[in-house]
Amino acid sequence: MAEPLLALEHISKTFHRSGGARVEAVRDVSLRVSEGETVALVGESGSGKSTLGRIALGLIAPDSGRVWLAGRLLGDLSAAELRRERVAMQPVFQDASASLNPRRSVVELLRQALRGHPGDPWVRSIELMDGVGLRRGERYLPRYPHELSGGQRQRLAIARALAAEPRIIIADEPLSGADVSIRGQILNLFIDIRERRGMAYLMITHDISIARAFADRVAVMQRGAIVEEGLPETVLGEPRHPYTRQLVAAVPRIDLR
Repeated sequence: MAEPLLALEHISKTFHRSGGARVEAVRDVSLRVSEGETVALVGESGSGKSTLGRIALGLIAPDSGRVWLAGRLLGDLSAAELRRERVAMQPVFQDASASLNPRRSVVELLRQALRGHPGDPWVRSIELMDGVGLRRGERYLPRYPHELSGGQRQRLAIARALAAEPRIIIADEPLSGADVSIRGQILNLFIDIRERRGMAYLMITHDISIARAFADRVAVMQRGAIVEEGLPETVLGEPRHPYTRQLVAAVPRIDLR
C-alpha cells in the first residue's frame, strides 16, 4: 500500500471544563488520506470531527497519538521545520470572515501567503483570484474582506490556501451557512481544483449530500470515535452502524409521487 499523504494514528484528546468535567473529544482515532484523495469526515456537531481536523493542522496538540505528513512525523520536528512542512497542508474554515484579517486588503492577505514564492505577487494574486472564479481579479485586490460578499470571502479564503501550493486542504464545514447557490458554486470549485491540481482533501462536514457527491471515502464520527468507514456508496448507501443509518435517514427527500 502506498504511503499516505496525511496519517493520523491513534489520536486522543480530552478537554477539561470548569468544575472538573472531562470531555473526550477524540478517542483513539486513526485516519489516512492518500495523495489526490478526498476523504469526508461526517458527523453531528460535537462529534469531535473539527477537533480532529485542528489536531491534523497542528492547531491543537493531541494527548496521545501521532500525525504524519508526507512521511514525516510532525511531533518530531523543530518549530522551524514544522512551519516549513505544514505549508503542504492548508485550512479552509467555515467562517471566512473570522479567518481573514479585516485590517489587511485582499492583495496584502495574498502577498502574505505568497511570501517566499517566485514571481510578481500582484500578477500571482490576480491569477489566484481568477482561479477561484473571481474574474478580473485586479478589481478585488484593493478591497478589504468586509467589502466582499460571503461567497467572495470564501473564495478568497480558498485562494489564500492555494497560494501556498499545498498538497492537501483540510476544509472544516466550508459550505455551512451558505445559501444553496453559493454552496453549489463552492463545491464545484473544490472539484475543479482537485481535477486541475490533483489536490487531496479532508472534508469535514455534517452534510451527507456533500460527502456523497464529493468524497472518494467516507469516515463517520460519533462521540469522538470513527464508527464506520469506506466507499460512499457502501457507507451511505448500505450503512451498517446504527448512527450512520440515523444520519442517512435524516437527509431530506422529495417525494415526487
